[in-house]
Formats: sequence, C-alpha cells, structure tokens
Amino acid sequence: MKKINTKIKDLVIYESKIYKDYRGNLREAFRKDIINKNLFFSVVSKSKKNVLRGLHLQVKKPQDKFVGVLKGKILDVVVDLRKKSKTFGKHYKVILSEKKARYLFVPKGFAHGFLGLEKENIVLYSCSNYRYSYLERSIKWNDKDLKINWGIKKPIVSKRDTKASTLKEYIKNK
Repeated sequence: MKKINTKIKDLVIYESKIYKDYRGNLREAFRKDIINKNLFFSVVSKSKKNVLRGLHLQVKKPQDKFVGVLKGKILDVVVDLRKKSKTFGKHYKVILSEKKARYLFVPKGFAHGFLGLEKENIVLYSCSNYRYSYLERSIKWNDKDLKINWGIKKPIVSKRDTKASTLKEYIKNK
C-alpha cells in the first residue's frame, strides 16, 4: 500500500495495488504494519446514487475511521473539528472508488460524510471504537460556513441529517 499525505495533518490516503486476471481482481484492504491503528469494528453501508450521508461524528467515544469503497464510487468529505488544529473547520474532499482502490484514514475529531456517485455504492468503514448511536452528532452537509461543493443541489438525505446542526451550533453546544 502506498501512503499519500493530504494537506490536513493526520488525514491520509492509502492506495492499494489491484491485481487483475481473467477471474476478476484482488486488492489489499488493510495492513496493520502500514496503517498501525487498532481498527476492530467494521460496518458496511449501501447507498444509491445521489444519497448523501453526513456529516457525522461520534462524541465522547470518538472513532478513527478507515474508509474504502467495495463497489461504486463516492465523493468522500471530512471536516476537521479538532479544536487546536490549524485546519479547524476546513474540509477535505476525495473520490473513492472500487476501481482506484484508494482508502481514506480519518482520525478522531473529524466529521465524515459522502455522496454516492454511481447506481450502487457499497462502503466499508473500519473503526477504532464501536458505534454508539446516542453519541452520534451531525453537522449540516450544506452549512454555508463550510462552503463544501458537493456537485449536487438536492441529494437524498435522511431525516436526521436534515435536522443537523450548523458548525456554529455544534461548537456552541459541545
């Protein structure tokens, strides 16, 4: 796996080599010797095209996340919410797809979301903590202060995400 640092400290892209033959392909999804994180909880999400999930985070029991696409393609977006970070409140976007075999390591302290770009999108998250729904928070995907260009005006969004906090509200109520 190739490690690619981003402009945001501790936010890293990993690129795996794809081995193809007449049967299909094979790629490495995670290597502890390279990533060196204790990611013991995994979940799989399936979304249609134009479904936008996020921006989500878990408070009190935060999670490192290692995100990759098993099928399809997504626009993956994170927002740095680490109070002492030079990039606090800044976002980062990357396209993740089954064809590119790229993964995004999202450290604790970031909100995370994605937009499904193909008919069917299957996303794998490996996390450093279990999911506790009562500790989950959402920040508005279209918060004007974040200035995230998702490339879509009316995505398919959950009821929970339509009621999400703005970044300012999140900071105020934290």
